[in-house]
Amino acid sequence: MAILQPEVPHYRTEFFQKLANNMKKLDIFIFNPLSSTKQSGFKVDFENLIYIANKKIKGILIYNPFPILWKYDTLVLMLHFAHLTTWLLLLTKFIHRRQIILWGQGISVKRYLQEEKQPDWKLKLQIRLADGVWIYTEKDANQWKKIFPNKPIVALNNTLTGVTEMVEYKPVNSKNELKCKYNITQENILIFCARFENNYRRTDLLIETIKQLNTEKYGFIIIGAGKNKPDFSLYNNVYDFGAIYDTNIKRELFYIADLYFQPGWVGLSIVEAMAYGKPICTFIRSEETKQCVEYSYIENNTNGLIFTNIDDCITRISQLTNDEIKQLGANAKKKVAQLLTPQNMVANALSIL
Repeated sequence: MAILQPEVPHYRTEFFQKLANNMKKLDIFIFNPLSSTKQSGFKVDFENLIYIANKKIKGILIYNPFPILWKYDTLVLMLHFAHLTTWLLLLTKFIHRRQIILWGQGISVKRYLQEEKQPDWKLKLQIRLADGVWIYTEKDANQWKKIFPNKPIVALNNTLTGVTEMVEYKPVNSKNELKCKYNITQENILIFCARFENNYRRTDLLIETIKQLNTEKYGFIIIGAGKNKPDFSLYNNVYDFGAIYDTNIKRELFYIADLYFQPGWVGLSIVEAMAYGKPICTFIRSEETKQCVEYSYIENNTNGLIFTNIDDCITRISQLTNDEIKQLGANAKKKVAQLLTPQNMVANALSIL
């Protein structure tokens, strides 16, 4: 099997390693140079990646197809209508006779509200031509299964490396001892952990929540860096740790927190938070507040809270009891342990090969 990806960031390595253990041969081809991946803030851990020659012209990707046609029976290509070579390979399957699996979100995050009602016709044509499809989440896979009921389409249930260890994590120190260690004084702690690289995080709602919640009672742990990061030094209830690459520190900070809070563009970071038993707090998907596909993992009032506006946010967080927080967190952790593991992701992937 040959898999084509832009890069292999650290959160994807366990999936590829476990998948490789189930294959006679698995090679991963990337079209982004490792230097650009690292500049984007991704830590790259996977070895033996094969760079594939390519050219990008105004958003259109053309890559050399011959390295992946040479010695592989199955090609896992990206479900992306701007990949011109992928179209060529799909249209010439009757010649090269390779099995082609397309892998992707299956929907545009930026155009989600439109495409969940009317899927993109170009993706529809790609899926029609493919032998099977790996979709990130159940919600989006089900949409395509309705359109192609006889096509092998499976939800991988997108997750990240190390979630099993996160679920099982138990610190040496108590929560109060860790609060003392990091000089955190508030009773209730919300944690935000994401890169500030795009404009869709809704940092305006983050700042407004920091301002409106009782600063003596509610503190905020911030993990992440990026060009769009606000100046959190203006707020005495915010503990800004920047980018953290020390796993032990990160785990201790998550243990201190009661809630995970990210107003917009929630993605794989919520899987990490759920694995640590943190309820997810975010805002409802709308034209103003974009959300990634992992948003569908959040069940309002079951493993998290989805707010309609800032007043709803402040009211519901303020009214949460400790018992309610514990139950929401337990449900979040249970969902990860039962559904969102790399092993399950691999089993789902193999099910249509």
